[in-house]
Amino acid sequence: MNGMNRRTALGIIGGALVSGAVLGGPLARASASSLPAARFAQQGGAFSWKPHVLDPAACAPVAYDGYWHNGYGCGYGAFYSIVGTMAEKFGAPYDQFPFTMLEVGKSGISDWGTICGALLGAASAMALFWGRKERDPMVSELFRWYEQTAFPIYDPGAGAKGVAGTLPVSTSMSPLCHVSVGKWCMVSGFAEKSKERGERCARITADVAMKAIEIMNAKQKGTFAAAAKEPDSVAYCGDCHNPGKQSPMLKGKMDCTPCHSGSPHTADKFKNHP
Repeated sequence: MNGMNRRTALGIIGGALVSGAVLGGPLARASASSLPAARFAQQGGAFSWKPHVLDPAACAPVAYDGYWHNGYGCGYGAFYSIVGTMAEKFGAPYDQFPFTMLEVGKSGISDWGTICGALLGAASAMALFWGRKERDPMVSELFRWYEQTAFPIYDPGAGAKGVAGTLPVSTSMSPLCHVSVGKWCMVSGFAEKSKERGERCARITADVAMKAIEIMNAKQKGTFAAAAKEPDSVAYCGDCHNPGKQSPMLKGKMDCTPCHSGSPHTADKFKNHP
């Protein structure tokens, strides 16, 4: 070893390793990165990811195809069309998200028929970038629009993966998968397990993604303003059931009529109430 014995060489190497750890060298950084994170700590800080302006029309087919990809469904399709598109265009940190997590939104969250998975995916994408003070009005605008819009709108044309051509439309008056799908099935005559219903939800995934991106783009440009009108039933029921009122039991912002309209299939809360 050119006059250096084995013991001396090992001592020098050992000293270098120790100094690297003490002075914050590569070894120290590697060790630090392997340490457990502090409770509730988040790399970069809360809501630290930065959004990008996207083209809604270009993202719509991504959402549609995402719905069909491995059968992952609406939550995955909507989320991937936003964050996945950013990953494809800009790389990190967007490409580090485990996108398949949003498969849980399929069929109203694991087949429970609760919140429409497309809405879950879109709202989750918004939550990567904005805290509730800024995000809540955006989510409310998206959900209100969903309640009051006749779906589906998007048509994949020759790229249809389920059923091609025009489909019947319906207005859900609810952000719930159970209500949205049920109303469409009643209007269209197609069963819940039909190919037509699957195609309908794939197209709605694209519709929701486009609307969510429009809202996010407006937010980034400083032009976002809520436009959707609150249903009369929300104020009507809230007169008695909001916090501080006679019977303060109301939780949420949904249109009350789909579940409390007084029809033979729902609770009679308008005709003979209380």
